Amino acid sequence: MKPSLLTFINVFTVEPANQERLVELLTQVTNVSVRHAPGFISCALHRSLDGTKVTMYAQWRSKEDYEAMRGDPRPLPYLQEALTIAKFEPCMYEVVGTFEPAAE
Repeated sequence: MKPSLLTFINVFTVEPANQERLVELLTQVTNVSVRHAPGFISCALHRSLDGTKVTMYAQWRSKEDYEAMRGDPRPLPYLQEALTIAKFEPCMYEVVGTFEPAAE
C-alpha cells in the first residue's frame, strides 16, 4: 500500500544564539522556493523553548516531488547557510494514525 503522502520531520540542533536566524532562513527558503514546488502540501516550523532545536514538519505528495525540489538550485544558499549554524537530522515518515479529542 502506497502512502497517500510523505511526511518529513526535520530536526535542526542549534546554539540558542542562532535559533532565530535559523528560523528566518527556513521561513525564507519556504516562502521563496519550497512552497511553490509541485507536490508540496504543507509545513509547520517549530522552535524549542530552550533555544536548542528547530523542527520542520513538512508533507509532500511523493518522494519524487520532494527530490525534484531538492534538485532546484534556488533553495541552496539558504540551506547552505543553515548548515553553517545547525546540525540537520532529516527523516521521512509515513502517517499511520491520527487522533482527535474524544467526543464528550
